[in-house]
Amino acid sequence: MSLKSINDVLRILEKQSKWQEQPFQRLLKCWAEVVGPVVAANTRPLSIQRDVLSVATSSAAWAQNLTFGRTSLLLKLNKKLPTPLVDIRFSTAGWQNPSVERKQQQTVSPHEHPSYLGDEINRPDAIPVKDVNAAFGHWTKIVRSRSHGLPLCPQCQSPTPPGELQRWEVCSVCAAKQFSKQNS
Repeated sequence: MSLKSINDVLRILEKQSKWQEQPFQRLLKCWAEVVGPVVAANTRPLSIQRDVLSVATSSAAWAQNLTFGRTSLLLKLNKKLPTPLVDIRFSTAGWQNPSVERKQQQTVSPHEHPSYLGDEINRPDAIPVKDVNAAFGHWTKIVRSRSHGLPLCPQCQSPTPPGELQRWEVCSVCAAKQFSKQNS
């Protein structure tokens, strides 16, 4: 077993994605520089979800004016960010309530969402399947590979994203059944 210097270990840790800066944190650092001090004083980035930035504005007029100029703003921001944004949404929602801002600052990239299919849909070499049974077989193969290794729901034993288990302690289907029983 060879010993590595602290610098070597730190370089390895830096390369690992979990130690890298989150896209939203990076955006917050460059926001005022990109938009300028006047716009920065009247806006507050809230979250990035599915590569769409949500920004609170101090008034509806600010939201409307910034919406018209969002294309050039996107170009400037994407030069500074590791993952490009696809759109920006401006709204007065969240401007007065800082607790809303804190809740929404979590970033969720599309590939982290349980329904993400990856590049299966947009592959240029993908041949459309005309046989319904073959298409269903292909779909089940993708679903099986995506659910392999997921924890099981304690009620129905189906593979379940960890977030659902943390939130409801069961899968979303079982949670929906519980909610409908409570409300009837």
